[in-house]
Amino acid sequence: MNNNKLNDINIHINHSDNKIINDNEIYNDYELNNLEYEQALKYDKRSYCHYYVAQLKYKQLLIFVFFTHSDYNSRILKVSLFFFSFALFFTVNALFFTDDTMHKIYIEKGNFNFIYHIPQILYSSVISSVIRFIINYLSLTEKNILKLRDEKENKKERFDKIIKCIKIKFILLFILEFLLLIGFWYYLGCFCAVYRNTQSHLLKDTLTSFVTSLIYPFGICLLPGTLRIPALLEKDKKCLYKISQIVQLL
Repeated sequence: MNNNKLNDINIHINHSDNKIINDNEIYNDYELNNLEYEQALKYDKRSYCHYYVAQLKYKQLLIFVFFTHSDYNSRILKVSLFFFSFALFFTVNALFFTDDTMHKIYIEKGNFNFIYHIPQILYSSVISSVIRFIINYLSLTEKNILKLRDEKENKKERFDKIIKCIKIKFILLFILEFLLLIGFWYYLGCFCAVYRNTQSHLLKDTLTSFVTSLIYPFGICLLPGTLRIPALLEKDKKCLYKISQIVQLL
């Protein structure tokens, strides 16, 4: 292959891990999803299906923790995030077991009334998602590492600052998780000791809300692509592209 042909080959798409290699730069899905409009027009040649899968890799917890390998996040921290999320859902659901809930369970003679528990399941899912967003910010390092990789000057100084920032995030993460897990253990221990006959209802509510949190990304991730892909197929659609980036934050 002659030099002219080599110069013409600027972009290579590897569909096995959804990485794009361009001019000796490697863009993973996270980077492609957050490209500026002009760069996305040039480099992001993914189809709607590829973009949808790329969204799921970061939005769906099981896929993100166990099947996403091309990111720059710690695998250990991602696994700990998964188990922390379940403990969080367990505790938040327990917080919604009020006197009215106990009375309803008594009236129903211990039977699980799914319809009655739907608001409780939805509220606990929303609250758990907000808390998990904070934990995600402290535990995920991909954004910090990419800033270092994109730095062209003063790399040593920039490296020290980013490493310091990551260390501070990890310290805050471990302190916050430790305090929260101690609180979870204490509250759940007291709850299960006092309301022994309600444990099965709590477990069902927790599993339902946790599974719901694993399912709804499959629906939400359908929306950003309906805006992003048309914006990239034609020029002068920057506004539509910006809206798609806002929607993909959900």
